[in-house]
Amino acid sequence: MGSLIDGKAIAAKVKDEVATDVATFVQQGGAQPCLAVVLVGEDPASAIYVRHKIRSCEKCGIRSIKKELPATATTGDVLAVVDELNADPSVNGILVQMPLPNGCDEDTVIEHVDPLKDVDGFHSSNLGRLAGGVPRFISCTPFGILRLLQESDIRLEGADAVIVGRSRIVGRPMAYLLTNESATVTVCHSRTRDLEGHVRRADIVIAAVGRAEFVRGSWIKPGAAVIDVGINRLPPEPDAKKGKLVGDVHFDEAFEVASAITPVPGGVGPMTVAMLMKNTLFAARLQRGDA
Repeated sequence: MGSLIDGKAIAAKVKDEVATDVATFVQQGGAQPCLAVVLVGEDPASAIYVRHKIRSCEKCGIRSIKKELPATATTGDVLAVVDELNADPSVNGILVQMPLPNGCDEDTVIEHVDPLKDVDGFHSSNLGRLAGGVPRFISCTPFGILRLLQESDIRLEGADAVIVGRSRIVGRPMAYLLTNESATVTVCHSRTRDLEGHVRRADIVIAAVGRAEFVRGSWIKPGAAVIDVGINRLPPEPDAKKGKLVGDVHFDEAFEVASAITPVPGGVGPMTVAMLMKNTLFAARLQRGDA
């Protein structure tokens, strides 16, 4: 039976570190770091995520700006807002909340953000630097996962790590990060042959496939560490208003065999926001010439 990796507690620790470092940065003459968040449309989940990020900014002493556009906004409309924020020297970090409504080209928007303000770490130049082993901004979710593994004393050097999912947001940057930590990394995806066999050999399993309870406990090697990136809502039970939130891993089954596992919710999610705060402070330092 495994132990829980408490993402909430570790995220709180990271935010406390950032708050202390922000205060020091300002005392040393730096301007208060500023994060600008662009919210397009009225997706309820996106609105909740943005509120969490703004509250975290307040906790860390980071100034926040929210730019809202209607769901009818075009790619050009979003690019115009990004242009304004790119040109504003008081804005250190820019985050365009994903997903964007239909009709907005996400890749074009991501590439339009100034790479020196790309606190999400999605811009191709930042992904390229990470792949080359000279990271600047690291995508927040993989960055948070790395911290979870480190805080949990999970050995990375020489470990066999399997990532299920190859997105530019999680899977690919996670592979680069773990490779840079001297792990042996396999990235699996929808066309992988014998996916179960790959997962069963792993010392570390990172599930980011977007399918509820897809990875079964029988797939997990006894003693492996399991990081569940997924967040999925099951259909509601009779007489229930909402279905249960679950990850991409069947938690109850995996908990019986893993050495350590993240819960959903309360695992990876809080870390994503915490590392966004860390990236925003780094952006302020970078633009001041301190990093």
